Order: sequence, then structure tokens, then C-alpha cells
Amino acid sequence: MGLLSEQDVQYLNDLFSKEMRDDVRILVFKSDDTSRCEYCDITVSVLKEVTDIDERIKLEVYDADDDEAVAKRYDIKGRVPAILFLTADGQDKGVRYFGIPSGHEFSTVIQNIISFSNGANPSLSPASLEKIKQVDIPTEILVFVTPTCPYCPRAVLLAHEMAKANDNITAAMVEANEFPEWSMEHGVSAVPHIVVNEETAFIGAYPEDMFVDHVVQHVLG
Repeated sequence: MGLLSEQDVQYLNDLFSKEMRDDVRILVFKSDDTSRCEYCDITVSVLKEVTDIDERIKLEVYDADDDEAVAKRYDIKGRVPAILFLTADGQDKGVRYFGIPSGHEFSTVIQNIISFSNGANPSLSPASLEKIKQVDIPTEILVFVTPTCPYCPRAVLLAHEMAKANDNITAAMVEANEFPEWSMEHGVSAVPHIVVNEETAFIGAYPEDMFVDHVVQHVLG
């Protein structure tokens, strides 16, 4: 029995048929060591079910240790499971997931599939795009989440849209419960918890303009 219900599969099939244009590549990095990665197998399984729905969705599965060169190319840093998206022509827009994107976060995966199949153009206001252009140094946005947080997907998507808008930015969802040491390092006690360049920038679900302002101001000082 699959992880997705027949109703889910039918809904996604209709959605992809209407909204997708080109191929999209999903790369997932895993480990067979369950003590290191409890959710790697289920992450791969659910992504396989999604990719089976539409032949334009291409899934590539790598072992984070055996395929070290590929993991290094995409700066996975040994953290698994890790997921990233590439456009049909191989563009990496800096969109990442660390941990299984379950619960409310599953919807962000679906939205990214559609976005990347259509060129991964950022879906942000002109005012936000102008502010994001100011980021002229390598910048990493981490959004710590939990699967039950209804406000977290919006923060994850905003961070991902910022990455799509500026090649200097990478943005990742981090499932806080799967990476307790990483979470403790940044003092995560409530989500969404947003870390910019290794420093906590803010906590909470902000509207687009405030989210962008806080990130840009944190980077530029």
C-alpha cells in the first residue's frame, strides 16, 4: 500500500497535467544507516510515488557517502535526507530540504515541482525583488519547521522564492525534530525559526514584505 491515497494521486495527476510545462529533476541524498537517518527510506518512497504520477518529474537518488562528489557539488554537508530541485536544463536555484517534508510541508514540495517545471521564476512582488537584488554576498537562509506547524510552509516558500530570485541566496527547510543538534545550536524552541548566515534573524510567520525586509536587513546590517 502506497503512502499517498488514490484520491491524493488523482488530485496531483490533475494538478500536474494542468500546471506543469517541462521536466523537473529532484535529487535526494540518503544514507542506508538508519541510526543516522531514520526517515531516509520513507522520504525516498514518498518522492518515488510523486514522480510516478508524471513522467516529467525525474527522481535521482544518491548515497551521501558513496556519491560524495555529487553531495559536495550541492553542498549537502552530510545531512540526510536532503532534497533539492533542478530545472529541466539543470539549473540549481538554491532550493533545499533537510529532513522529510511531511505534514504541512508536503505542499511546498508540490509547489516547487510546479515552479521548477516552469523555469523556477520567483513568485514575489516587484518591490520584494528589488530589495532582494541588494544581497550581494553568499547568503544561507534556514527555516526550521515541524510537520504540524500550519504557518511554516509559507515561511519555507518565501525563503525558497528569495533563493530563486538571487543566485547569492540558498534557502533550506530544516525539519527541527530530525536534526536536534542543529536545532539546539540555533536555540530553536518555536517554529518557524529563521536563521540567516548562521544567526537567528527572527521567529514567526511574517508576510512577504516583512520577511524579505528582515532577511535583507540582517544580511546588509
